[in-house]
Amino acid sequence: MGQGIKKGSLVKQAAILAAAGFIVRILGFLYRVPLTNMIGDEGNGLYTAAFYIYMFFLVLSSAGLPAAISKMVSERVALKQYKNAHRVFQVSMLVAVFTGTMGSLILWFGAAYIANSIDSPGSYYSILTLSPTILIVAVMAVYRGYFQGMNNMVPTAISQIIEQIFNAIFSVYMAYILVGDGIEWGAAGGTMGTGIGAFTGLLFLAWIYMMIRPSLQKRIRKYKANEQEESYMEIGTTLLRIAVPIITGTAIFSITNLIDVKMVMSRLLASGYDMKTANILYGQLSGKYILLTTLPVSIATALATAVVPSIASSMALEQPKVVRQKINLAMRVTMLLAMPSTVGMAVLGGPMLIMLFPKYPGGGILLTVGSIAIVFLSLAQITTAILQGVGRVSIPAINAGIGAVFKIIFNYLLIGIPGINVLGAVISTVICYMVAGFLDLRAMVQATGIRPNFKTVFTKPFMASLGMGVICYVMYELLLFITDNNTIATLTSIMVGIWVYFGILFMIRGISKADIELLPMGKKISAKMIQLRLLEE
Repeated sequence: MGQGIKKGSLVKQAAILAAAGFIVRILGFLYRVPLTNMIGDEGNGLYTAAFYIYMFFLVLSSAGLPAAISKMVSERVALKQYKNAHRVFQVSMLVAVFTGTMGSLILWFGAAYIANSIDSPGSYYSILTLSPTILIVAVMAVYRGYFQGMNNMVPTAISQIIEQIFNAIFSVYMAYILVGDGIEWGAAGGTMGTGIGAFTGLLFLAWIYMMIRPSLQKRIRKYKANEQEESYMEIGTTLLRIAVPIITGTAIFSITNLIDVKMVMSRLLASGYDMKTANILYGQLSGKYILLTTLPVSIATALATAVVPSIASSMALEQPKVVRQKINLAMRVTMLLAMPSTVGMAVLGGPMLIMLFPKYPGGGILLTVGSIAIVFLSLAQITTAILQGVGRVSIPAINAGIGAVFKIIFNYLLIGIPGINVLGAVISTVICYMVAGFLDLRAMVQATGIRPNFKTVFTKPFMASLGMGVICYVMYELLLFITDNNTIATLTSIMVGIWVYFGILFMIRGISKADIELLPMGKKISAKMIQLRLLEE
């Protein structure tokens, strides 16, 4: 009974973070639509180039802190070593302030050099405005890790939502205010919202900490006599030993974005494009293709996150049957969302861009050709999470590095061809994630001895998606001919496509009771569907 409660709590806390992640992603997508319509593809290119530089320095300064802190704090809390747990918080704060300050200073004073080195001098102001945010987010990471270590995901979840709301509002507002001074300033205005959002999230977490601090101190005094104090040096050494491998793995994925920033711009310029056109093409890649394809990936992995954390406990308890069920469930949920997203964007990518960005609709071919990356990136994400759950944390980093090598090679070969240009970066991205996803899947099978059920995980979602794609294409062309309105044709086709997809899934028994129960009010929905004989018991 006790173990069951513990597992339920674990999944519940993970589900809270997953729900917050879903909301944050949707908000992030929604504000990019008006932002892109203001600053255009050229402004998007400058905005994203600066943002990827910022993300790389952010990864180096604080990416591994939340996971490392939460692990160390939870271990000490379990042993009722509350003073040592708080010392982890104190040491981590010192580390975060140091690394965050260094990152901010490097980005502030090196903004001009960095912008020129990636062949995007217009991103200078955006890099400058993002630089203080590195320190803010590094400090915020410590608070989040500390709360998560105490098995409380609510402060992290709420702070993420608050952060994104303020980010969305001020990114659009500041871009609107500054775009009149030029595209470079409009892009910089968009990046200002990132810092403002992060600061509000930090204020919320600091307020929560101050509210609970008296009870934390009281608990420390109560159990102090039974506790052997750890030195600050011991804690700092352990923190770095855990954080550095995580940072390394995350940095590799961040570097693949920097590869695109540098190689896309330099290869386009080398093949004869001027700076403005190169920025426009890169803006289509980063502000449309990457934005739209990563949205379903984040939703899929957010839902799967609610299942994955308990895999580690089942492995430890030597429950191979339970582990097999959880791995198949996590992968099936991911593919149930990734497959239709891939087919849907391949069919309706161009019309979606016309609907969302009427002033700057270019880039549809990128989605048509490159939507397959959604499946492989989703596969890489979920297998990475499973590998981390079974303790193989370094393998995904190695596989990501191998994928990045393939990306560099194909970027160089394809982008410089004028007839292909930025589409080469899309093709190389597909190859990168295909390689990383396949290697992670193979490593997962080797690590667990479990082969996912190919029929339920891949074949059935693919068949349903294919049927949906045909209906969506026919429906769009028919409605466009009748109404001559792209928005009506696109939205109607999407809605019909969703019904067709799930209808085919139910017909071929491609969705299970466990899948439905992952949704909000899932148990009630599954019970009603069983009653109506739409679902098997």
